[in-house]
Amino acid sequence: MTAAASQDVLWVAVVGVPLLVAALIGVTGRARTPRTASVHAGLGRWAWLAAVPAGLLALLGDDAVHRADWFLLGSSARLDDLGRPLVGLAAALYALALAFVPRAKTRRPEVLSAFLLLCLVGNVGVFVADDVVTFYLCFTLVSFVGYAAVIHTGTSLSRRAGSIYLVLTVLGEAAVLGALLLVAAAGATTVADVPGAVADSPSGGLIVGLLIAGFGVKAGTVPLHVWLPLAHPAAPTPASAVLSGVMLKAGLIGWLRFLPLGEGDGEPGWGSLLLLLALVGGFLAVPVGLLQDDPKVVLAYSSISQMGFITALVGAALIEPDLAAACALAAVVYAVHHGLVKGALFLGVQAWDAERLPRRVVATAMAVAGASLAGLPLTSGFVAKYVAKEAVGDAVVPFTALPLADVLPLIGLGSTLLLVRLAVVMRRRERDVRPTPLTRDVAWVALCVGAVVPVTVLAQRHADVLSVPGLLDPAALGAQTWPVVAGLALGAAAVVLAARPRFADSRLAHPRGDLVPPGDVVAVEERAVRAAVRATESAFRGLGRARARAGERIAAGPRPSALLERAQGAVGTWIGSGLLLLVAAAVALVWAVGRGAS
Repeated sequence: MTAAASQDVLWVAVVGVPLLVAALIGVTGRARTPRTASVHAGLGRWAWLAAVPAGLLALLGDDAVHRADWFLLGSSARLDDLGRPLVGLAAALYALALAFVPRAKTRRPEVLSAFLLLCLVGNVGVFVADDVVTFYLCFTLVSFVGYAAVIHTGTSLSRRAGSIYLVLTVLGEAAVLGALLLVAAAGATTVADVPGAVADSPSGGLIVGLLIAGFGVKAGTVPLHVWLPLAHPAAPTPASAVLSGVMLKAGLIGWLRFLPLGEGDGEPGWGSLLLLLALVGGFLAVPVGLLQDDPKVVLAYSSISQMGFITALVGAALIEPDLAAACALAAVVYAVHHGLVKGALFLGVQAWDAERLPRRVVATAMAVAGASLAGLPLTSGFVAKYVAKEAVGDAVVPFTALPLADVLPLIGLGSTLLLVRLAVVMRRRERDVRPTPLTRDVAWVALCVGAVVPVTVLAQRHADVLSVPGLLDPAALGAQTWPVVAGLALGAAAVVLAARPRFADSRLAHPRGDLVPPGDVVAVEERAVRAAVRATESAFRGLGRARARAGERIAAGPRPSALLERAQGAVGTWIGSGLLLLVAAAVALVWAVGRGAS
């Protein structure tokens, strides 16, 4: 087999194997014989193997454009410096999440595996799509199959979360579709041509606004973030892991692919708005997350904060075109770090609750992953945060003189506080240990501990564009460590203070999610919508009553005079209507003659 043929086979396997396994799960799930039931369970148990072709593609795939005339009416895909690392992230995290599904506390785990396999195909498609149509179809697949994962448990909590997720998703999809239609009208059909077309289009500002809003829903950008803290506690834990670790990055890659980064004079207006929203999300998600008592909700607000960090890089690149190349690569490095570590922490919630690993081992692995998320030395977070801080160069926060490079580390302080809160709420949870596969447990521990390796390799690969820290560089160690140390000190002080008798029974010491409910502003929005619906219903009821009263008054009013009734009756006859027509014609003729004489 030639090299080109082997590449074609690999690309087909990336799409075909997950789809085939998902279809077989659906078919065998309908059969009722013991043999097909055994096959059905086995497909769910080994579904993680369907992610292996995506991992091989990330490692062995070439960077040529591959076209498939038989798929989606003619699709094209390509691996580049932005897409390849994200495909590897998707393969690793989906495989581990699928391995966790059979032991998850959820109904019909095989069906959940099928949904995740469909999401895997969509996620990989978004990362590698080379034409606009393929990108949009894969993006839509991720969005709507993600809804099925959110509502999988079938509880009232999941249905509410799914409804809010679906509303925002449809609005986001509409914004993205509108932007891509304008892009197509500008003559761009391939992904690589879109940034230039947007920059040259007379509707460029409108397109950028639609892209920021549409992809901002998926990326969890404030104020479009409200679905995240609702979806995570509602969805099964493996679905939460890929939702936060990989699906959020579909919004990021949309920005990196389609916004006019590095083109012309940039978009300083939209870039400033995006950067400010990113910083608002990065900081305000912290106090709201500290008031939650569900570990998955705490991790959800941590994701909102971390995505704010990444979004700030995109905003800086929009403002300063010269920073675009470094900021885009730094955003991908940070996305890979965040996806691996946050996915490991979400799966750690299930490992803590129900895995056979000793409690001390689970706690240690999660502590290492938490240290990485915070950015301690010798972790993936240390590398990713340093690379990002250097990538923004001399950019400043809009309307201030504050260097963005000095503001971003403060988000790390907030991340550390959220991790302290996570440790507190996790300690209170009881365990219900059940047998689990040893190899899968080892893979999870390796992910918690070893995320630094792929992130460091990725950063070093682009050392010509990015500034990569030395492991023992004193300046880097000091700049990266102080936010973590400060966060740990503040978190420890809060824990000690909460344990004092004076504060032990207060709602701030032991919040139950009722001070600021998950979804924060969505509660206000729901009340506003309900009030608007009630006001509309009341207005229509009042209009109906007024109409009924008017009809009653007309019916009870005086009858027309007898002369008027006879005139109406005469006009209604053939003779009467004919005479009326003759009179009208005569008047029109006299008017025309008089007009001509004058």
